[in-house]
Amino acid sequence: MQSLNWDDLRFFLALSRHKTATHAGIALGVNHTTIARRASALEETLKTRLFERSQGGFELTQAGENLLAYAVEMEELTQSIDRDIFGRDSQLSGPLKITIAHDVAERLVLKHIKDFHNNYPHISLELLTTTGLVNMTTREADIALRLTPKPPEHLVGKEITRLKHGIYTSSEYWEKHQNNPSTILYFDNTSSDWVKKHFPEADVAMRVDDVGTMCHAVANHMGIARLPCYVGDTDSRLRRLDIDLPRSTWGIWILNHIDLRSTARVRAAREFLIDIIEKQLPLIHGEQSMYM
Repeated sequence: MQSLNWDDLRFFLALSRHKTATHAGIALGVNHTTIARRASALEETLKTRLFERSQGGFELTQAGENLLAYAVEMEELTQSIDRDIFGRDSQLSGPLKITIAHDVAERLVLKHIKDFHNNYPHISLELLTTTGLVNMTTREADIALRLTPKPPEHLVGKEITRLKHGIYTSSEYWEKHQNNPSTILYFDNTSSDWVKKHFPEADVAMRVDDVGTMCHAVANHMGIARLPCYVGDTDSRLRRLDIDLPRSTWGIWILNHIDLRSTARVRAAREFLIDIIEKQLPLIHGEQSMYM
């Protein structure tokens, strides 16, 4: 019997997780026929059937289930080796992936990112602006600048600051509807303390899934909404109502995998991001409104 190699198991894991050759191929960036061919070749090497084929896709046999445990263990080992080698890198050069929430990137980071490039021209930045958490264990990103009340336990980092929010509207909307305003809320926000306390009779004009959409809805006279001050106070279309809200339980966190904390370019990027956020604390805390 030929010996197994990690590449064989990589295709096996993708197919066991995604169930179809098409989706596994997308995950690995190869053609679906390559996935099916590699699965068959692995079965031939092991002289045993690993998958049951059906119209619904690929399902693991008992032999496949047995192999899966070993394959996952090997995957974790290779990822650990990769992180360890990257983590020992002392050079201020090479690729660096940073994931940042879109509104944080747009309002607080991108206007300063040229300074980082000027200071570290040999670090090749890759910015992932997304609302969802990426998998940092598999090095989809090296650093995360995230809004969260509590970060995942497998990541290390610090909370730079807690957020401050305000209630925002457009001047045009407020002039017409201040006696009976409608609210704009998030999809998962079934009850809002600020609505109950300050606008108990208000109906819901719209529900959205991200802060950028909420900001544009307010600017287009749809109603009132609770927004981070660094978002609302940097948009000339909005006005903040004279309502003081308690500091949020959500904070801006700088995070990375524990294995990467000694990497020179990770340290440099962490320090840079912490510095530019701390310099904008008055804006984040609602004490430096650009537009009122």
